[in-house]
Amino acid sequence: MELIKKTSIDFIGKRKMSFVISGIISIIGIIGIIKVATNTANMGIDFSGGTVVQLKFTQPIPIEKARAALASHDLKEALLQEITGSNQLLVKTRKATVASGPVADAITQTFAKEFPGNTFTVESSTETGPSIGDKLKKDTLIATGISLLGIVLYIAWRFDVKFGIGATLSTFHDILAMFAVFYVLDKEINLLFITAVLTIAGYSLTDTVVVFDRIRENLHKNLNAPLTEVFNGSINEVLSRTIVTSLTTFLAATSLLLFGGEVIHDFAFALVTGIVVATYSSVFIASPIVVELESRSARKRMRQTHQHME
Repeated sequence: MELIKKTSIDFIGKRKMSFVISGIISIIGIIGIIKVATNTANMGIDFSGGTVVQLKFTQPIPIEKARAALASHDLKEALLQEITGSNQLLVKTRKATVASGPVADAITQTFAKEFPGNTFTVESSTETGPSIGDKLKKDTLIATGISLLGIVLYIAWRFDVKFGIGATLSTFHDILAMFAVFYVLDKEINLLFITAVLTIAGYSLTDTVVVFDRIRENLHKNLNAPLTEVFNGSINEVLSRTIVTSLTTFLAATSLLLFGGEVIHDFAFALVTGIVVATYSSVFIASPIVVELESRSARKRMRQTHQHME
């Protein structure tokens, strides 16, 4: 079954429009990263430090009453999240201790006192100190930097420096786009989000390499053909494969988003967003950047030749 027939879309001709769109997205993403670096974004407890307690009650508990109970015990800043389909409650706070001791103990004591007829069990309890959060944030930035450097070296070795630049900028664009979406929607930046970012960076690279492989193959076959013609033809040849692969991955990530539960909801949302962005960038960003670099190099060579002849 051929889902997509043979296409002849002028992707390279639309590069100026795609560069403008991606430029705006990237600027928003940079703002988001700056907010993360200065701890002014919606930072998760992984990075800011704090406590997460997941409780399972025998009976449903009204979230407003739970919030009021915590507020009366010096925990008014706690964030509460109901886990759909169960009597579970997720309590997050950026505090590690209160006057009565550890926050986790204060939370369980509060519910035991305020709701004596509704017994509960502690499903999980996690505490992270601010110093550990800072170290995790630094390690995350280092890991991301090493990943991008590895991409540059690999693509430059396998293809060409210009291809390496195109793949790196495309991957960096995908990372910025994910930060932009989470910043605009004010979603929490935590370790699961960073895991999704690095996953999408690898996915984007794989998608880009498939396109670059076909371009390299066609460049060797058509030595005298115009550059834009070869690039457009190559992208159209692998377009069906790109869309089918992305659609399959998208459906798997969407199932996680819909049925995976509250704990991995933002992680799945980041994956879904990243797959869409990575598919777009492998077609509209990576290859057009290489064409732009090649065109500028060709114009520079022509000017030098012209000056030499004069």
